[in-house]
Amino acid sequence: MVNFTTNTGFLLVSFSGNPEIEILQASLFLVLYIVALIGNILIITATSIDHSLNSPMYFFLKHLSCLDLCYITVTVPRSIFNSLMHTGTVSLWECILQCFAFTACVSVEVAILTVVSYDRYVAICFPLRYEIIMNVSTCVYGVLAVWISGILAGVMHTAATFSIRFCGPKIIHQFFCDVPQLLKLSCSNDYTGELGIIAFLALVAFVCFIFIGFSYTHIFSSVLRIPSAKGRTKAFSTCLPHLCVVTLFFSTAVFEFLKPHSDSPTVLDFLLTVLYAVVPPTLNPMIYSLRNKVMKAALRKVFKDSKVCLFFLK
Repeated sequence: MVNFTTNTGFLLVSFSGNPEIEILQASLFLVLYIVALIGNILIITATSIDHSLNSPMYFFLKHLSCLDLCYITVTVPRSIFNSLMHTGTVSLWECILQCFAFTACVSVEVAILTVVSYDRYVAICFPLRYEIIMNVSTCVYGVLAVWISGILAGVMHTAATFSIRFCGPKIIHQFFCDVPQLLKLSCSNDYTGELGIIAFLALVAFVCFIFIGFSYTHIFSSVLRIPSAKGRTKAFSTCLPHLCVVTLFFSTAVFEFLKPHSDSPTVLDFLLTVLYAVVPPTLNPMIYSLRNKVMKAALRKVFKDSKVCLFFLK
């Protein structure tokens, strides 16, 4: 693998060349992927067929689950295949597509979490005007803006990354085409444009984070003024799942991008990337379904209806 010098592709190298560890990694990724697949599909199904989940909150949740499916599918299935086949060769265009899709998914995740925080802010702080502010048009335009902004960010990031010249063995020490690893393969310091794009997107993400913090500051202030304990509990229960998802996503992202990137990647580098790229889309469905009574009731209804359908199909 050291002599890999093809001009048409890259070589993904895991943190260990041990075949047994690669099988263990593939098995772990397969379990996480199946959990993410089942959890997100259940949420998409429940929010699509249960009429009690027609509010903007669950409309955005459905799109978040669709996004999480794309997010984890971009990297994990290919990594499982590489580990099982003991290969890591990816073509240039496959690497470009993976880089674009992953960057777009991350950008959409930041944007949609920001939109959901605004939805919760309006619901808690302006309950009498909620249906007027968060009407169908607002929700649809919000989702369109989220996906369009993510695609534009992915195009900008990918174009800047692959406009640089790569030299030497094109070996990426990660389980997918990670941008920081790609920048290490630059022939010289000719990635100024890419650093500018990264700085711009980081600034946008920081503004989104500040907006989310602003929203929750007002949310908690309003909730604490609710006189009844039952009312406060109900209000918190609608916000805590989203706050948990925000905390999980931003904390793992900060650890990933602010940690020093060494020339010799360690197991810690690999684990931090897994926490950032694999864990959030796996845990998001559990966070939303386990802490939300309405969602749990809808999921029970889905299972009950599916059993009835299976009974009549027999």
